[in-house]
Amino acid sequence: MSTKNLTNEDAKKKIKELAEGIDFTMMATNLKQQPFHVVPMSTKEVDDAGNIWFLSNKNSEHNKNIERENRTQLIYADKGNFEFLSVYGRATISTDRNRIKELYGSGDDAWFDGVDDPNITAIKIQPDDAHYWDTKNGKVISLLKMAKGAITGNEPDLGEHGDLKV
Repeated sequence: MSTKNLTNEDAKKKIKELAEGIDFTMMATNLKQQPFHVVPMSTKEVDDAGNIWFLSNKNSEHNKNIERENRTQLIYADKGNFEFLSVYGRATISTDRNRIKELYGSGDDAWFDGVDDPNITAIKIQPDDAHYWDTKNGKVISLLKMAKGAITGNEPDLGEHGDLKV
């Protein structure tokens, strides 16, 4: 894999591409304690500033953890396409009803009593540090390239990875 570090707009685009494309992440909070608290979350949006948004219940354990200590780690993995993203950042909780309505989708009815549920909050993760691994051709082609590399002794071009500085 080649290293391609991205900054500013390119970094924001890569975070958006991977986070929204993969969708589900494991969100770790309470990072000062072991084990940390980890829950699956669905990405609602990556905004123009590179912030990653989620909806959450105000009474959830991760909301309580964020209120105590805002450091958060997100781990995205799409094993089918060999795409991965790790984001370390600062979380903030918002109760802005307009923002919640912008993020809310019909699938969220499984978790909330409609868009006006008083327990809905929006969580914004502002990335401080991020790293990605992105193959160019997905899992099958990557495995074929690895096999070819093993036979020929040539290092296969499997894609790229790098730091993302927003």
